[in-house]
Amino acid sequence: MAVDHYENFPVASLLLPRHLRRAVTDIYRYARTADDIADEGQLSPQERLDQLAGYRRGLESIARDGAKARFEPSLTGIFLPLAGTIEQHRLPLQPFHQLLSAFEQDVTVQRYEYDADLLDYCSRSANPVGHLMLHLYGAVNENNIQLADSICTGLQLTNFWQDVAIDWQKSRLYLPLTSMRRHGVTEEQIAAGVCNDAWRSLMRERVMQARQFLLQGQPLGQTLPGRIGLELRMVVQGGLRILQRLEQLNYDVFRARPTLGFQDWLLLFWRSVRAR
Repeated sequence: MAVDHYENFPVASLLLPRHLRRAVTDIYRYARTADDIADEGQLSPQERLDQLAGYRRGLESIARDGAKARFEPSLTGIFLPLAGTIEQHRLPLQPFHQLLSAFEQDVTVQRYEYDADLLDYCSRSANPVGHLMLHLYGAVNENNIQLADSICTGLQLTNFWQDVAIDWQKSRLYLPLTSMRRHGVTEEQIAAGVCNDAWRSLMRERVMQARQFLLQGQPLGQTLPGRIGLELRMVVQGGLRILQRLEQLNYDVFRARPTLGFQDWLLLFWRSVRAR
């Protein structure tokens, strides 16, 4: 699992079956590059949206012509292998469109008033990844989709809470404003990096929410067989470990970003094997 960049992907992990690694890499490349357009560099909002519109045209070309689709020269390296993967594995296009809509939203929306608004964003920025992985695994059913949604939303929320300070530097805040007001936390406090009792109360609530989502989805790792199940168990354990790190830091994300080291991953592997 890439916990330091596009956090919801098991990027061609050694635990993934070899025959799926290329497909996961192609999907990851699409999501990573589109997300970078929304987040990185010095482009204006309109320039970002214009570039993301090219991704939408690429998806429309695949819908129309499949693996024989032709793409804008600057996008061929991304969309040509992606079109082959989509055709080979019969992947639906809706998750790709949903991801794109979330990236576009990142350009235009920097604040979320309610939890429901944030969870709607997660349903498009994170959950489509789980849907695509289930399609690659040949494990799509209603129950598995619900479990995967819980895992992906939990991972997305975990990433938000560990990256509050980083996102603030991008003028972006994912903490619901209603929750901030309820706990007495202000944007000025976040700008100043003040970690007081009000902040810890807010973050304790947020960490509890993310953990609940991850635990709700955890049974999927026991349901799916072999290396796929082990991969998912490690993904969940990684998210839970980051939340534990946040608690150990007393929620002071302004002074340190919780990270996982080699010893952590050894522990997560042991826990994941034992959980089966």
